[in-house]
Amino acid sequence: MTEFSVLAVSPSDPDAPAKFAKSLRETGFAVIKDHDIDMNEISAMYDVWQPYFASDAKDGDATDMGDPSGYFGYKSENAKGAAQKDLKEFYHVYQKNKLPDGVSDVTKNFHSKMVDMGAMLLDWLDQATPDDVKSQLTMPFKDMVKDSESNLLRVLHYPPLPDEVQPGEVRAAAHGDINLITLLVTGSEPGLQAQDVNGDWHDIPCGTGYINVNAGDMLERASRNHYPSTIHRVVNPPAQENKSRYSLPLFMHPRPEVQLDHQTAGEFLEERLREIGQRG
Repeated sequence: MTEFSVLAVSPSDPDAPAKFAKSLRETGFAVIKDHDIDMNEISAMYDVWQPYFASDAKDGDATDMGDPSGYFGYKSENAKGAAQKDLKEFYHVYQKNKLPDGVSDVTKNFHSKMVDMGAMLLDWLDQATPDDVKSQLTMPFKDMVKDSESNLLRVLHYPPLPDEVQPGEVRAAAHGDINLITLLVTGSEPGLQAQDVNGDWHDIPCGTGYINVNAGDMLERASRNHYPSTIHRVVNPPAQENKSRYSLPLFMHPRPEVQLDHQTAGEFLEERLREIGQRG
């Protein structure tokens, strides 16, 4: 298996922007450590959302086809090109949507802090991206998300696997994210893997307090392939570790009118949502 050298970057590193851009360029991933999101805030998110997913109340929050916010039930999404639905359920949180009682305050605070971190990381890319690449951008990366209301926090629950799993069914099939960058608080259980340029798969560390960052399709397109979109997946656990897994990815999205290349961010998003089963 080839080496997969994801760099761990601290905001206090004097060369943090360069290290972050290098890791994203070479592996599609970077790890942020020593950040200002307290472990208590992360634990509080798991504490309020675990009982939500265990309750029947979630069914009343189910989203209508075409509504990007709210609860999405088990097996409601597939990876682009995948025949089987992913073995997961999730809730979509945007800055302005109303949230269920019991999760609102904790979640809005967490969402806000993650968006601020995402804006900082995009600013790092603006500082460290080569001039010949920046000259092809329609605007700086950080400006693409300025005043965006599309930054999506997805609260994910992967239930324990059923006794019989059909061939090809996995928690999350191999895919690239749609957006610019994804910030992912380390999952409650292992299972996340990333694919390198040679097609080999690598486990992503499940270290306490880490925030994994990966490049998405919009970043790849806007940067004219300088930052490759990271193909990743969540594999099924072995039988002896078959329990729930929770995950908290934050997807940094440009405003819909931002021009990526020949498409706007809004046009590209709609195209991809149809491909993964979230549009009719």
